[in-house]
Formats: sequence, structure tokens, C-alpha cells
Amino acid sequence: MKLGAFSISLSVKDLKISKEFYENLGFHTFAGSMEQNYLIMKNGNTLIGLFQGMFEGNILTFNPGWDENAKNLDDFDDIREIQKHLKIKGFPLMSEADEKTTGPASLMTNDPDGNLILIDQHR
Repeated sequence: MKLGAFSISLSVKDLKISKEFYENLGFHTFAGSMEQNYLIMKNGNTLIGLFQGMFEGNILTFNPGWDENAKNLDDFDDIREIQKHLKIKGFPLMSEADEKTTGPASLMTNDPDGNLILIDQHR
């Protein structure tokens, strides 16, 4: 199963302070903006999303159809196929992609320790 680009989405208290912290670790702003209350920070192939006031807790995020540079992949597993696989394996889904549609969609589940997992297809 190809889940696409991986990032961790962090709920931060102060976006400016978090931005400076991750810049000091060698990350640079890849996407988002201070005005939108989120930044995607990048260091090599590593992505960290910083989100202020958008959700509680942290989220493991996968983006089918994208690589770590937000470039479209020719060969990827559509989220609806991923969802079918997860259902067969007995994963409890908190939200689901509409299997009658195509294109962008998302689903959410938790790992055994309660960590939120978002699979978010943008194309």
C-alpha cells in the first residue's frame, strides 16, 4: 500500500516561536503562511506541519499521490483503495472517503495508542 508523503502535523501554542525553533534545527518554510496560522517546514525529505489553533493534539499525516515536495506521483494508491484495505483489516475509521467519488478525499483513524492518523489525498 502506497500512502504517499509523510509528515507530522503539530498543534503549536505559538507559531512564531515554533517556526524559529524548527528553523534553528535546519528547517525552512515550504508552504503555508503565518496569516493562515500554519506552516509546513521542510528539511531534506522531512516535513513537519505547524498548526496554531486548528486542532488539538498531533497528527500523523500521509498524502497519497504526492511526494515530499508536493509533486504529483504517477503511480499511487487512491485513498478509496487504501480505505477498502483498512476496512478489510478491521481498522476503525473515524471518518471515511466517499467511495462513490474520485479525486481529493480523506479518512481518519487512530493507532493502538490513540495517535490520530490522517490520510489526505489532494488530487
